[in-house]
Amino acid sequence: MQTAILILIPLIAAIAQLFVPRKYGKRFAITASLITFVLCLVTFLQFPTSGDYQYVTNIPWIASLGINFKIGMDGISMLMVLLTTFLVPLIILSVVQSETRTPVFYSLILFMEMALIGVFVSLDGFLFYIFWELALIPIYFICLLWGGEHRVRVTLKFFIYTLAGSLFMLVALVYLYLHTASHTFEIGELYRAGRSLDAPTQGILFLFFFLAFGIKMPVFPLHTWQPDTYTEAPTQGTMLLSGIMLKMGIYGVIRWILPTLPLALSQYGDYAMWLAIIGVIYASIIAITRSDIKRLIAYSSIAHVGLIAAGVFAGNAIGVQGGIIQMLSHGINVVGLFFIVDILQRRTNTRKIGSMGGIRQQAPFFATAFLILTLGAVALPLTDGFVGEFLLINGIYIYKPVMAVVGGFTIILGAVYMFRTYQRTTLGETSVETEKFLDLTPNEKAVLIPLLIMVIVIGIWPNIFLKVSEPAVTKLLSGN
Repeated sequence: MQTAILILIPLIAAIAQLFVPRKYGKRFAITASLITFVLCLVTFLQFPTSGDYQYVTNIPWIASLGINFKIGMDGISMLMVLLTTFLVPLIILSVVQSETRTPVFYSLILFMEMALIGVFVSLDGFLFYIFWELALIPIYFICLLWGGEHRVRVTLKFFIYTLAGSLFMLVALVYLYLHTASHTFEIGELYRAGRSLDAPTQGILFLFFFLAFGIKMPVFPLHTWQPDTYTEAPTQGTMLLSGIMLKMGIYGVIRWILPTLPLALSQYGDYAMWLAIIGVIYASIIAITRSDIKRLIAYSSIAHVGLIAAGVFAGNAIGVQGGIIQMLSHGINVVGLFFIVDILQRRTNTRKIGSMGGIRQQAPFFATAFLILTLGAVALPLTDGFVGEFLLINGIYIYKPVMAVVGGFTIILGAVYMFRTYQRTTLGETSVETEKFLDLTPNEKAVLIPLLIMVIVIGIWPNIFLKVSEPAVTKLLSGN
């Protein structure tokens, strides 16, 4: 029942938000999202250490086609829902009071939270597709209505890319459905149908799923929509895209490709991994050359996701566990970094790194928060980024050492562009733009402090989260 409630609260709140007076809109949205998070946290603390699905709700929907409203959570789902419900209140809180944000804006965020949770808890292939598409609608309008100067062109490209990828996934799901014994979209039956297919057929389905999930992550060369969209989207839209929505793609690989298409994974997994690793190097080099700090963080996100994808496609427990913990870490770090960028832009009216400097002298709390997030992003030991990257590179090494060596360059290159960015924006002498830079407001501290705490908590006590997902990962990879 908890799973259904986690979907219903943001859905009801999204509808009710449209009738809330404008001056109470933000407060109502934060309250609703916090209630969802508290319920999720309680569920997490009570979650059984079992690989089985928990809190399952199964209601017939379109019985004649074998479609059910079946939802539930294993350890993998639990962590993704926890990440979603943790970040959404902070994303809403990050809205500056003086900004023009209508109740529709908050309603779209809450609706998107509902759809994202739905993706992570769906145990029916058709229902998974429905939630997958529903998540696209609110972020499209958030970017279109509140984005930057080039929002129309950029948002249309993003919409076409992701919609096209989704159609490939739908074709693959329907094909699996037609090969189930009883014509059903139930996830276990789709797994069995996929594993019963020959290698060439699995290869085609692998390609179709990879296109859908690869675009959403995104991985090279399916990434071209991402930098522009992240740059043009409003800060909260960028946070939703980078912090949560791209996790849908990685989650899709774990939930659908690994257990469903083992023959295709063994035959074509190398190609997917090399594309992911190429993306790590390519995006890191591009990030080093960027002078716009928001675009730099956008490219760094591609690099980090590339390493996560490579670790997951390695198909071993260490790589998948690394991918899961790194999804949590990346979501926390990237949301914090994009909020830092938003603060910089509002204070200085520029995103040019070369126009900044000396902020540490004016705003020590801001400089400290920025440094902790930077250390997490470059995977310093005892920060959240270290645990995931260590497991990912270990998992890739077990699969193929040369890939781990190449992929490991992300640590070096990431340190180059992140430390250089921190140095040029925060250290040195103040510039005209930063000489009157104000330190963090109470509202900004309320957003950043929970993120900074999680950077340390995951870095020091990762087993809090790994022990929840481990039984589910073991069961998934065993084919049961």
